[in-house]
Amino acid sequence: MKDKPGTRSASLSRGRRLGAFVFLAPGLAYLVVLLLVPLALVLSYTVFQRGRFGGVVYEFTTENFTRLFDSLYLRVVVDSLEMAGLATLLALLIGYPTAYMIARLPRTWKTVALVAVVLPFWTNFIIRVYAWIILLSPEGLINGWLQAFGMGPYELLYNKGAIVLGLLYSYLPLMVLPLYAAIEKLDPQLREASANLGASPFTTFRKVTLPLTVPGVLTGCLFVFVPSFGNFVIPEMLGGGKSAMVGNLIRNEFLSVRDWPFGSTLALAVILVLIVLLVVQAWVTRRA
Repeated sequence: MKDKPGTRSASLSRGRRLGAFVFLAPGLAYLVVLLLVPLALVLSYTVFQRGRFGGVVYEFTTENFTRLFDSLYLRVVVDSLEMAGLATLLALLIGYPTAYMIARLPRTWKTVALVAVVLPFWTNFIIRVYAWIILLSPEGLINGWLQAFGMGPYELLYNKGAIVLGLLYSYLPLMVLPLYAAIEKLDPQLREASANLGASPFTTFRKVTLPLTVPGVLTGCLFVFVPSFGNFVIPEMLGGGKSAMVGNLIRNEFLSVRDWPFGSTLALAVILVLIVLLVVQAWVTRRA
């Protein structure tokens, strides 16, 4: 007896759903167990109090949220936004021309250039930061070169400039790669048509290339800004602890001060900032 078309279609639909669930289950389990549950636990601490000797006392309070607006913590947030924003801007100014030139290379040289861009990721992050300490220290290589020309030594280490430089170096590849992907997808005939209509190279870039690569620009800026904003290793090592960022503050609240509720509140504030950035990025991408 033959199955009815409706029954066969329903059976196929159930089979597809079951297959999709089997493939999605490991990833969903990973997200739930190692991301959503710990995140919910941390965020639940925001409405509780710190114990006398650290930890959490499960008594409701809103004091953690009012402390966020203390001038000391607002100063740290503003400094973090400033340094992460400057690192992102510099990464864009350096990364866009780099990605543009890589996209115009022959195919063989494109591969070589892209490998060179991601090559720093093959080295341990801490070792790369330590390398900048050696370069920027008063007895380091850069000051040695400057002194050879009768200049310096300068205080290149343990300041905001060193932090921004470390963030720029660490996350520049995350700017170049999405920009390269966006530029590589452009139809070259659009630029040719612009040139044939009498537009200068700069006008072609401003009115054709740049608007069509806005999604790549936004993605690259997000990839650089997000880890820069929450970074605590680079400010600690290249900033010498003199210029704290939000990541340092959260780390200290959890590990040193043992004020888990307020550390959770700071983490929630960072998450909200990043959600706002994601919404803005999606809105601008849709408009573009």
